[in-house]
Amino acid sequence: MDLKIVGFIELLRQNGVRVSLAEDLDSLEAAAAIGLESPTDFREALRATLVKRQIDDSTFEELFELYFRGLSRDFAQQLAATKNSLGLTDATLQELLERLSQHVDELGFQLSELTRELLRANQGRLEQLLREAGARVGLDGIERPFQEGRYAHMVAQTLGLSGVASEIEELKLRLASLGLPAEEVDRLQKFLDLRLQDLTRAIKQLVRRELEKKEAQVREAQRLDRLGEKSFYYLTEDEIRQMKEAVTKLAERLKNVVAVKRKRGKRGRFDIKDTLRKNLQYGGVPFRLEFDRRVKDKPQIMVLCDVSDSVRNVSRFMLQFVYTLQDLYSRVRSFVFVSDLGEVTRLFEEQDIHTAIEQALSGQVINVFAHSDFGRAFRIFHRDFLSAVNKKTTVIILGDARNNYNLPHEWTLKESGSERSSSFG
Repeated sequence: MDLKIVGFIELLRQNGVRVSLAEDLDSLEAAAAIGLESPTDFREALRATLVKRQIDDSTFEELFELYFRGLSRDFAQQLAATKNSLGLTDATLQELLERLSQHVDELGFQLSELTRELLRANQGRLEQLLREAGARVGLDGIERPFQEGRYAHMVAQTLGLSGVASEIEELKLRLASLGLPAEEVDRLQKFLDLRLQDLTRAIKQLVRRELEKKEAQVREAQRLDRLGEKSFYYLTEDEIRQMKEAVTKLAERLKNVVAVKRKRGKRGRFDIKDTLRKNLQYGGVPFRLEFDRRVKDKPQIMVLCDVSDSVRNVSRFMLQFVYTLQDLYSRVRSFVFVSDLGEVTRLFEEQDIHTAIEQALSGQVINVFAHSDFGRAFRIFHRDFLSAVNKKTTVIILGDARNNYNLPHEWTLKESGSERSSSFG
């Protein structure tokens, strides 16, 4: 079970859920303490140790269902459908299984393990056999829906499905030769046919479930792509929530990247030349490690954020992103614009995130109720702040580019970028 949990954790990471090594160990300990008697308790134990952010909860729920929902449950559902199809109760189904086992023994018919467990309805062993076959054909390599048929065929071949079908056909013929009542023979033969169909469906379900794990990643990427192409003005409440989650994840990812870089920067990069030179007295044995701690020039970021009415739905989390950038980097200047442009760097430095965003949107910095005029805002930026732009400056513009047919004055950006070798995004 430990390996299965580790595989699930890796799947969470692939889908954007942050899980540390310590949380890996916590989840294994929690699972061992809770056990598998209660699936609900097991799920909640993993959730408590692996999910730290509410925005990851839906991802956890979807992937848990995909990953831990065993094929044995599917086999149980298939067996229940077979029971209903034949008009049996639980008791009469058990009697049928026992009679079938007796008849196989009477005939001296040697069945393969897969056929034997299929007819015994040993769901746990059936799942194990199918998963082993999937591992042998590299089922985890499936990536696209059009590959389902090929992988299902490979799993069926590895399992020996054609051999199972032959054994069942032979068994049907031999049962007819035992002199049993016609009604019993007919019911047993129908049961055999249905079990073969169940096995075929289980192979397809195994392949489909593996594909769904990969599709979870693809769906997330496609969802964000669709949001990125849609006008901010027409976003629904649910889409706004999804975009806010994406911005929050991006901001937290930036924090992690910056933290790692700062940690490495404090230590410096390993300098092999200095290390060899300083350790000549030890015969070249590197008792003392030397690091290059040269201070690099810090880049400057200037962020221009549209807060006009057309982006009212999303302006809060665009400003949240701006606030995060300013919090992470020491040389960030932040601006908001509609038609006028105003600097909010000091506001974001002195206030908490909620107060800063409220004041930026309230009209205290600029007139937020004016009609959008990107060109005018760019001219103000060019006039008042061009002197602050240099070759180490990156200017980020956040907005929907709705300019209300005003002149764009794109020359201001071209001039700023070309003359001072800055970059715009």
